[in-house]
Amino acid sequence: QVQLVESGGGLVQTGGSANLSCAASGPTFSNYAMGWFRQVSGKEREWVAAIGWNAESTYYADSVKGRFSISRDNAKNTAWLQMNSLTPEDTAIYYCAADLTITPPRKSVQYDYWGQGTQVTVSS
Repeated sequence: QVQLVESGGGLVQTGGSANLSCAASGPTFSNYAMGWFRQVSGKEREWVAAIGWNAESTYYADSVKGRFSISRDNAKNTAWLQMNSLTPEDTAIYYCAADLTITPPRKSVQYDYWGQGTQVTVSS
């Protein structure tokens, strides 16, 4: 079983950056594909980015492509989401998730484990 804890959220100005971290517990972090999602109150959880177990494959939603970067370090049991050129539309609670699979899915229902989320607010 994997436990995930996100950190790094906060208040950011438009055009600014934030780097979210997802710390995982358990010895099998390297077996899991990781995903980042975000959710605005009253809306469905939206897939943002994903990375394969060995970090060789990364995937991005069109809305963040070229601005966000997902990475991981299996030795540190940590995944990151570097977010640049932020806009108010990026304001949301950001969640990391883990799935025991080779190719990371893009649907939230396919992920096995979730963190508690971290709020990112981008001011205009």
